[in-house]
Order: sequence, then structure tokens, then C-alpha cells
Amino acid sequence: MTEYLEYANLKVSLSGMWKLLIKQNHPCSFHVLLSSKIKMAAFISSFSFLPCREQPIFSTRAHVFQIDPNTKKNWVPTSKHAVTVSYFYDSTRNVYRIISLDGSKAIINSTITPNMTFTKTSQKFGQWADSRANTVYGLGFSSEHHLSKESAGGDLQSPLTPESINGTDDERTPDVTQNSEPRAEPTQNALPFSHSSAISKHWEAELATLKGNNAKLTAALLESTANVKQWKQQLAAYQEEAERLHKRVTELECVSSQANAVHTHKTELNQTIQELEETLKVKEEEIERLKQEIDNARELQEQRDSLTQKLQEVEIRNKDLEGQLSDLEQRLEKSQNEQEAFRNNLKTLLEILDGKIFELTELRDNLAKLLECS
Repeated sequence: MTEYLEYANLKVSLSGMWKLLIKQNHPCSFHVLLSSKIKMAAFISSFSFLPCREQPIFSTRAHVFQIDPNTKKNWVPTSKHAVTVSYFYDSTRNVYRIISLDGSKAIINSTITPNMTFTKTSQKFGQWADSRANTVYGLGFSSEHHLSKESAGGDLQSPLTPESINGTDDERTPDVTQNSEPRAEPTQNALPFSHSSAISKHWEAELATLKGNNAKLTAALLESTANVKQWKQQLAAYQEEAERLHKRVTELECVSSQANAVHTHKTELNQTIQELEETLKVKEEEIERLKQEIDNARELQEQRDSLTQKLQEVEIRNKDLEGQLSDLEQRLEKSQNEQEAFRNNLKTLLEILDGKIFELTELRDNLAKLLECS
């Protein structure tokens, strides 16, 4: 039953498969889904024999409640709408269970024990106590007729077997729209957990009648077990197919792991290529910088050659000017010598002139004296 709950808790794929199995009431009908669920084959194979071992032998729709664990008086709804409540027989454990699922959530998972009693507390409401879960479950039905069928077909003290296991059970309530069923609220007459055992004696009188009905259902169950062999053969074929698909999934996982390794290696190569491209970009920038420096050096060399040529021209011109200066110095010295000689000659001439003037003065004075004397 634990595996069944895990199976029912699957999301879209497996929950849809379970709904199909419940609708067809055929435990071996899920081979239609195997071809489209290859990736889930490994998980499905672990439940390949579960539907044949457990199947609903009675189903109805009701609103589910649980007793408030704190007050033990108030009812707490566990579903927003009416859900399917099913009775299962586990032949391996030889126990009966009441299971109800709200979507993928199990809201009832109750193992039936001999001391359990389903108590009708109002026209549309019934309850029973589960000592293992330490709670009281309540079911609200859309009509008193459904509650009567629930009470007649679902005595918790007796074995539950269908009148027809393959979908012709008259006691099975047909599926209806969830919003079309009126919600049956628990009344004040609903008994809490502490008082539910007091009413169990009231139902002991009806136990014999219910056992007679269950005997008929047991006969129908024995008739249905004749098909188990065929179902097991089909399930064996389905299991082989599931194992083959499981091996295929394993192979695909190996290929996927190799692809992951190749992808990792490719990622490393791409990273290396990116690093090399970045290094190459840096080198290209360095080459451009060196080219710029070479161009600048060439310009400086050209400027140096031009300045060197100009310097040579200046040196040549300087030498010419030095030659001219030397020539001028020689000419100046010669001119100075000539001027010195001219001065000396002029000085000598002046001295001679002074002597002549002095003589002429004396001559004049003598002539004047002569004139005065004459």
C-alpha cells in the first residue's frame, strides 16, 4: 500500500496513468502508456505487479473530514470538493484499506481493523475511528442514498469484495462533476472520537447480514481470480518491456554522460581559445605600440640627420668666417702698422715744420727789426 501511495503521488504522467486504470477498472491496461513513457520505464517497472495485487473493490464520492486533534469536537475539512473514496484488499498482507486521493495527496489512508465501525450520525454524514492514525474520519455524501450504499457496502468489520471486479459493480457510484455535488456538512450529532466506540454495539446486530452480503462478494472475487494468470502473463511481458526500456535508459544515460564529458572538454577548449584570443589581442596591441615607437624613432632619426647636416653647414660657414676673420685681422694689423708709420712720419714732419716755423719767426723778427732800424 505504501508503494501504491508513492505511485499515486507522481505528477502528470503517472497520475494520468492511475486515472486511466481506475476508469477502465483493468489492472493490466497501462501497456498503452508504456511506449510514450520511456523515460519513466524504470520507475514504472517497480510497480508492474501492484495494480493486480490491489484494486478498488468499492468506490464512492464524498466530502472528507477529520476530527480536530486539539478539541476532539470540531470537524476539519480535508478536501475542498467531493473526492473518490475507494476500498482496497491487499491479498499479500490480507488487510483491507480505505484510500482517498485529492489530486496527488492522500487524505485518507486507513487500515481496517476488526474493532472499527462505520457510524451514521445524520442523513448524509457518517464517521469511523482509526486508532492507528489516532483520528476520526468523517464522510459527507450528496444524498442519503449514497450514505446508505456506503453503509451497506462498506462495513469496516467484514471483508470487502465486489459483485463484479471488472467494472460492473452496481454499488460503484458513477463519477460526476465535482461542483455538482452538494457538500454535506457534519452536524452536531457527529460523535467525537471519545464517544464513537459506544455506538459500535448498535451495529453488531447487523454484522450477520453484512457477512452474508460479503459472502456473495467473495464468490464474485473468486470468479475474477481466474483471470489473474492471464494478467500475470501480460504483466510479465510488460515487465520485460520495462526492463528493456530500463536498459535503454541506462544506455542513454551513459551516452549522456559521455556527451557531458565532451561538452566539458569543449567548454575547456573554448575557454582556452578565449584565453589565447585575449593573449593574441594583447600581443597585437603591443605590436601596434612598438610600430608607433619605431615610427617615432624614424622621425627622430630624420630630424637628427637634418640637424647634423645643418650643423655641418654651420661648421663649414664658421670655418669660412674664421678665414675671413683671420684675413681681416691681418689687414687690420697691416693697417695699424701703416697708421703707426704714418703717425711717426707726421710727427717728424711736424717737428720739422715747427723748426721751420721757429726759423721763420726769427727771420720775421729780424726783418722787422731791420725795418725799424732803417
